[in-house]
Amino acid sequence: MVAAAAPLWFTSLAGLGAVYLSVVFLRLLPYLTLYLLPPKDLRRCYGSWAVITGPTTGLGRSMAMELARRGFNLVLLDLNPGNLREVSETIRRSHGVETRTVVFDLSLVGTGEGDAAMRRLREAVEGVGDVGMLVNNAAVAKPGALYFHEADVERLVTMIRVNAMALTEVTAAVLPGMVKRRRGAIVNVGSGSTVAVPSFPLYTVYSSSKRYVEELSRNLYVEYRSKGIDVQLQVPFYVHTNMLSAAVKARMLLPAFVATADAYTRAAARWIGHGHIAVPDAGQQLQWLLAAFVPDFAHNSYRLRKHLQHRAILWNLN
Repeated sequence: MVAAAAPLWFTSLAGLGAVYLSVVFLRLLPYLTLYLLPPKDLRRCYGSWAVITGPTTGLGRSMAMELARRGFNLVLLDLNPGNLREVSETIRRSHGVETRTVVFDLSLVGTGEGDAAMRRLREAVEGVGDVGMLVNNAAVAKPGALYFHEADVERLVTMIRVNAMALTEVTAAVLPGMVKRRRGAIVNVGSGSTVAVPSFPLYTVYSSSKRYVEELSRNLYVEYRSKGIDVQLQVPFYVHTNMLSAAVKARMLLPAFVATADAYTRAAARWIGHGHIAVPDAGQQLQWLLAAFVPDFAHNSYRLRKHLQHRAILWNLN
C-alpha cells in the first residue's frame, strides 16, 4: 500500500518552519559558542587604558565598572565634575586601577568651550599613552515622544551634537594612537531603534542620530580591521537606565524584555572584538530575530501607537 502524499500546504508550512528554526539556530549559535569559550583578555589584546564617555550613570557607569574589573585604567569623560569625582573614586577604591577625568560637556562640541575640552582630552590620551579602547556611550534621548514640530529645535540640535558630532570628534582624538600601535577597539553604543525596526516615530532625531552611529561604525570596521583595530556597534534594546522615564517603563514595558545595566554590560564586554555589530543580551537578540519576521507596515503602525502612548504619559506628568 502506498502512503498518500502530504498536502502541498502542509509541506510548504513544514518547509517554512524548518527554515525559521534554522535561522534561529544560526543567529543564536554565536552566543552559545561565545559562552563556551573563556573570556577574551581585553587588556592584553588592546592596551592598558580605556576612554569612556558618559561613565557616571546607566550603561556608561556599568561599563566603566566592568572594564575596571577586567584591569583597565580609565579616562572618564563627562560634563559633571562632582559625578566624575564620585565614580572615579568608587572605581579606584573597588578595583585598584588608575583613573583620569576630563570635564567635557559634549553638547558644546564645535564651540570655543568644546575645543578647549577636546584639547584636554587629547592631552589626557597622550599622557597615558597606551589607550587600547574607546567606548562611545554618551547620548541624549530627550526630548522624545513628541511630534517633530512640537520639539524645541535647539534641544534637537543639542541631541545631534552629542550623539553624532561629539562621538565623531572623540573618536578622531583617540584613533591615531591606535593606528600607530596597530591595536585597539572602538565600541559605539547604538540603539535597537535603528537595527530592529524600520522606523521610530516621535523619537525621530534620536533614532536618526543613532543611524549615523550605525553607519559610521560599519565603515570604520571595514577601514581599520586590517590595521589591528576592532570597531563594533553594540545595540541595546530596552535597559534599566534613565533614557526612558520611570513612568513609561513602569506602564509600557514588560519586565522580561528590559535588561539591567550590569547584566547588559557583562555580556557586552564579552562581545568586544567579535564582529562589527552585537546585540549582547541573548534575550534581546531573540527579540531582534523575531522582529525580522514582522512586516514593515505592522512595525510602523505598532511603534506609532506605542509612542503616542508614551507621549500621553509624559504630557500627563508635565
